This record gives sequence, C-alpha cells and structure tokens, in this order.
Amino acid sequence: MASAVITGAAGFLGSNLVDLLLAKHWEVTGIDNLVTGRTVNLAKARQSRRFRFCRADLATLKRIPRADQYLHLASPASPPAYQRDPIGTLMVNAAGTQRVLESARRADARVLIASTSEVYGDPEVHPQREGYWGHVNPVGIRSCYDEGKRFAEALAVAYRRRYGLDVRIARIFNTYGPRMDPQDGRVVSNFIVQGIRGEPFTVYGTGRQTRSFCYVSDMIRGLYLLQTAPPSVPTPMNLGNPHEISIRNAARIVARTLQIPERVRFEPLPEDDPKQRSPNIRAARRYLGWTPRVPFERGVIETASYFRGLGIGRRVPR
Repeated sequence: MASAVITGAAGFLGSNLVDLLLAKHWEVTGIDNLVTGRTVNLAKARQSRRFRFCRADLATLKRIPRADQYLHLASPASPPAYQRDPIGTLMVNAAGTQRVLESARRADARVLIASTSEVYGDPEVHPQREGYWGHVNPVGIRSCYDEGKRFAEALAVAYRRRYGLDVRIARIFNTYGPRMDPQDGRVVSNFIVQGIRGEPFTVYGTGRQTRSFCYVSDMIRGLYLLQTAPPSVPTPMNLGNPHEISIRNAARIVARTLQIPERVRFEPLPEDDPKQRSPNIRAARRYLGWTPRVPFERGVIETASYFRGLGIGRRVPR
C-alpha cells in the first residue's frame, strides 16, 4: 500500500488530492497550518482510518512523517491571501520546501512540488511553454508568491542534481471548483459569488486580459498522473486548460450560466497583473495522456452549487 504526505492538505487542491489518494487506497498524512485551509474540507477524509492529520506550520515543523510519496502543496495561492502574509508565503516556499525535500531524500521517496503559472509573470511568450523563463517583477506586490515558487523550483532541481532525488514540478494554471474559498479574490470565485448575491461583476482594467480556467477534477487527475508517471517524465510540466478566455467574456459566460443579468463594475488593474495567461500543455498530453475534460460552463454550475451549499453571506466554517 502506497503512503503519502500531502502538505497544504486542508486547502482547495490539497483536500481534493487527499480524497483521490484515499479512494485509491493510499495511506495519507495531511499537514496544514489552517491559515488558508479549512478543516471542513477534510470531513470526508477524516472518516478513513488511512488518513491522519497534523496541524503544523511547515516552515518550522521539525519532523515530517516518513512516506513513499511527498506532495507539497502548502502555500497561500490567491493574491489577497499571499499579500496579507508575504513573509509567511516566502518561508513556506523556501524553508517549507527544503524540509519536504530533505524528508523525501532521507526516505528515498518521490516528491511533487506544486508550482504555479505565476513563475511566468506577465509573459512575453504566449502561450506559455515550460522552456520560457518568465517576465517577473522580483520586488513587486506579487513577488512573495512568484519568487517563492521560483525559488522552490530551483531548490527542487538542485536536490535532483545533487542527490538524484525523484522530483516532479507541476506548474499549475488557474483552477476552480468545489472547496475554493468563496472569498479568495480570484476571478471565477468573485464572479460566481457576485452573481449569486445579485451584485455587479468586478472587472479589473478593460477586461481584455485573458486567463485559462481548469476545473478541479481535471487538475487533480493531472497531478496524480504526474506523480505516478515513470521517472523519465520531463519536469517542470504545465497543467492547465489551454482554452483561453478574456475576463470580460468569462463574466458573460458566468452570467449566462447562472441565468442572471450581466452587470459589470470596472476597477483599476492591480499592479503586475498578467495580461495573458494560457498554458502550452503538449508535454502533459504526450507524457501523461492528460487533457482537461470539463467545460467551463459545467464547472461554473458545480462551483455555484458548492458556494450556495456553504451559504453565501454567512461565515464560512473553518
């Protein structure tokens, strides 16, 4: 029976990944400090005898349990969350990543590092391919996350070169779906929550900037395939939906899907906000046989249903 440690286990992606590995009969230890994660996300996992949870700050945790597989997803990921705690964000991606890599090295285990499309910054190459080095402001308001993830990638590759560690790096593009924090400040969650509340959609800038939105079940499947692929799999690897949508068009689709009038309020574009974001996923298709399956409209319906179940306007349980 395979065993895994998942950091950031109570978060949006982490908790969905916990459930997938438990369904495949893995033993799973979850670690989370609950700064952005929520214990309610682990309600299903806690019913399994093969799941253990450790509430701890990964950046200062002295001992990580031994396992066959390590999947490092711990880090604030939404701009409001990481901008509230820039030092903590940098430390979990630096010291926290080092602790995970050291644990994997001692256990001679495989490790997956969850990186991000933000390593590409405001890209000058489009769509973004893994060989592109990025266009990042190292001292901008988003740098705690962008540079934290770039450092995590560099550290992971250093461990692979120095120790022969089996490391996989997933560059995760915009993902949405059930277990998102409805207040996380990202495009899809903002639009759905505002739509449910009958509020205008907040569009920053002109709305012509683009994103590509991947539904959570597709992303979790991709992470699992990357983690369980042969050691020869290339890394870093982009995981995301290559279907590019402008922010303005995303608002139209959400309004149409929720069957509500489309009303928009324009706000100034935040500092260093990328103008284009879309992944080149040729490597994922070739080496993992992976491509997203869930259409944006269907994902919006599922996410809206989840948000309504939480009770938008009431305090979200932690």
